[in-house]
Amino acid sequence: MKALTWHGKRDVRVENVPDPRIEEPTDAIVDVTTTAICGSDLHLYEVLGPFLDEGDILGHEAMGVVQEVGSDVSHIRPGDRVVMPFNISCGTCYMCERQLYAQCETTQVREHDKGAAMFGYTKLYGSVPGAQAELLRVPMAQFGPIPVPEWGSDQHWLYLSDILPTAWQAVQYAGVGDGSTVAVLGLGPVGQFATRIAKHRGARRVIGVDSVPERLDRAASFGVDVVDMTEVDDLVQHLVTMADGRGPDATIDAVGMEAHGSPGAKLLQSAVNALPDAVAEPMAERYAIDRLDALHTAIRATRRGGTVSISGVYGGAADPMPMLEMFDRGLQIRMGQAHVRRWTAELMALLGENDVFGVDDFATHQLPLDEAPSGYEMFQQKSDGCIKIILNAS
Repeated sequence: MKALTWHGKRDVRVENVPDPRIEEPTDAIVDVTTTAICGSDLHLYEVLGPFLDEGDILGHEAMGVVQEVGSDVSHIRPGDRVVMPFNISCGTCYMCERQLYAQCETTQVREHDKGAAMFGYTKLYGSVPGAQAELLRVPMAQFGPIPVPEWGSDQHWLYLSDILPTAWQAVQYAGVGDGSTVAVLGLGPVGQFATRIAKHRGARRVIGVDSVPERLDRAASFGVDVVDMTEVDDLVQHLVTMADGRGPDATIDAVGMEAHGSPGAKLLQSAVNALPDAVAEPMAERYAIDRLDALHTAIRATRRGGTVSISGVYGGAADPMPMLEMFDRGLQIRMGQAHVRRWTAELMALLGENDVFGVDDFATHQLPLDEAPSGYEMFQQKSDGCIKIILNAS
């Protein structure tokens, strides 16, 4: 089969690799019809190389048609159309019983002291072959895959794999409700959906912050008050002033470790990636490799007693945090990988034919799998108005 494989910093290639096969009775094999490039895939493209091996298959957003199932899989069968959550969970362990699926104890990667395994996301999360491929082996298929209706395009359902539940959880964690003001930092795919979900859930005012004109324009078209961060001298004070002089009730950090505005951390990221893996891995885990401008902005802008909700991916273990300011301001901080299956029933009910969140025309680019390397470059450079790329695998 064809699959997108990693070969080094900014070096991904579509190659022929062996077809996956059933290895456990809880496995399924899915013929991938549609996959996507996620913002967090760009961390692999740029920053997290020390945790990848040459030839690793990338990708964790996908849907397709079931080709084969193991003997313990009964809720799906060959021919079913399914979406795969990016995190791999069993559905029955202590954590899964509490709907903390991103912390599944059956698939936790204990070797690296990490949570549930994920598709296509480094040895830290299990080195599970990813979904930017023609075929995908799905572990824990007795629980994970989500059957979807036959009606609707792939794009209508694809985002249930990651970015829509991630945005929903970010808004849920932010405590957004009727009459609240919420700021969203970063208007990439998750940030775009977070603004739409916040408005759907009754926020009085939604403020979106970015520096890319196409992202700002798209958010504005959904009634979001947008701020071009390059046009304000003091972003924190600007947000405070916009939100009644006290700051938003909640701020969502949808940016993560590669925020603009942290040149020193960017130099450190580059230095770590230039080292041999045996040296780079412990440095990346023990010391900061994150650019924290977005997170510090969220902490400083949110009103006293408010909430900071973090959906952007962070990687460093020793990042300096303004603990005195956080404590004095009485902030609540909520964060983590999305517990995808926790939110899919609610989201599927909303993904009716009315298309509440604008999923059907959300992607700005559709490419064949063969053109995935140019898609990564385009997405990383934010060129050609790129916000979301779908890859057609078959």
